[in-house]
Amino acid sequence: MRAPSAMRGLPPWTLAVAAMLAVQLSNALSVSVIGQVGAGGTAWLRMCFGVAFLWIIAHPDFRSIRKQDIPALIALGVVTGYMTTLFLEAVDRIPLGTAVSIEFLGPLTVAGIMSKNRKALIWPALAVVGVVLLTEPWHGEIDGAGVLFALGAGTCWGLYNLLTQHVGDRFSGISGLSLTIPVAALATLPVGLPQTLGGDFTWWVLPAAAGIALITPVIAFGLEMLALKRMTHSAFGTLLSIEPAFGVLIGLLILAQTPTWFQILGIIIVIAAGAGAQRGGRRKDPEIPLIEVPLEPRK
Repeated sequence: MRAPSAMRGLPPWTLAVAAMLAVQLSNALSVSVIGQVGAGGTAWLRMCFGVAFLWIIAHPDFRSIRKQDIPALIALGVVTGYMTTLFLEAVDRIPLGTAVSIEFLGPLTVAGIMSKNRKALIWPALAVVGVVLLTEPWHGEIDGAGVLFALGAGTCWGLYNLLTQHVGDRFSGISGLSLTIPVAALATLPVGLPQTLGGDFTWWVLPAAAGIALITPVIAFGLEMLALKRMTHSAFGTLLSIEPAFGVLIGLLILAQTPTWFQILGIIIVIAAGAGAQRGGRRKDPEIPLIEVPLEPRK
C-alpha cells in the first residue's frame, strides 16, 4: 500500500512531527496499563494488537520477501519490540520528558555519525544542551534503573531509525511494518507474556492496549517510515530533538508532570536545533524499486 497522494505532498518533517506526538501520547496512555500488567506486558500487548490492525489494513505478501530481506526485517522487528519495552520500563520509573531526553541520545548519535556535512554537527551539539537542561542531572535524584532502561531504549531507537529507512526503501507504505511488527511481538513474548499473566489483569486492559496500539505502532511507526523514505539520517535524527519537548508537554497534559524553568529553556533549545536540522534534509527517492502490496482485507 502506498501513502495517499495528499500525504506524499506534505513536507517529510511534518510526518515526523506527527509521529513523535503520536508516540508520546501512546506512551503516556500506557502508564495506566503498566500499573496492571507491567511494562513488558504492556509493550507485548501493543505489538500483538498492532499485528492485528496492520494485517487488516494491508495483508502482507510473504512471497515478495527476498532472502536478503530477512535479516533486516528480523533485526527491525526485534529492535522495535525492545525499544518499546525498555522505554516503558523507564517511564515506569522516571518522568516521561526525562526518559525521552535520555533516550534521544541514541538517534542523536546516529545523526552525528551519518552526517556528511561537518557543519551539521552544530545542531546535535545544540540539542545536547537542551537535553541536559531537560534532564537536570545536577539534582541527583534520577532513578538509576530508569536511566539505564532509557539508554537501552535509545540504543534501540538509533538502530530503529537506520533499519526503518532500509526496510522502507524496499517495501512500500506500511507493508514493511506488517512484516516487522509480528517479529516484535514474538521477540517480546518471553518478557511480556509472564508479566501479563502474573499481573493484575482486568477487563479494560485489552481494549486500552488495543487503542494504544492503533496509535503506536500502527499510525506513528507508519508515519515515521514514510518520513524516513524522504529524509536523510542526519536530518531525521536531529529533528527528533523535538521529541523530548513533546515528552514534557504530553507528560504535563496527561500525567500532570510539571516541567521546571530549566526544562522549558531546554524545550526552546531543542526545538531550535530540530528546526535547523530539517533545512536541506530532504532525501532523494531511493533507487531500490518498491514492492507494491495491494490493500486487501484478510479473508
